[in-house]
Amino acid sequence: MSRRKLSDEEIAVGLSKLEGWKVDGEWLKKRFDFRNFALSLDFVNKVGEFAEEADHHPDIKFGWGYVEIELTTHDTGGLTQNDFDLAGKIQGIDH
Repeated sequence: MSRRKLSDEEIAVGLSKLEGWKVDGEWLKKRFDFRNFALSLDFVNKVGEFAEEADHHPDIKFGWGYVEIELTTHDTGGLTQNDFDLAGKIQGIDH
């Protein structure tokens, strides 16, 4: 796992490989929409499994019909390859 803070150019390359994600300061963010609360909760649980496997944990906000994911690497004070790797795995979850 890479904990080196990425340059702006590396962030742009990483972002180009993701669909619907945006960078907001030191955070990589995306909102996912669902038909109901149960589907949102199921998605959060799947994200949790990937996060535990990667030992890299996003901030998650969810409610009826939505999940918001925010990724950063706190100990580097910014985005690392770990954030983009986990975003790619999250993006691949069937929803």
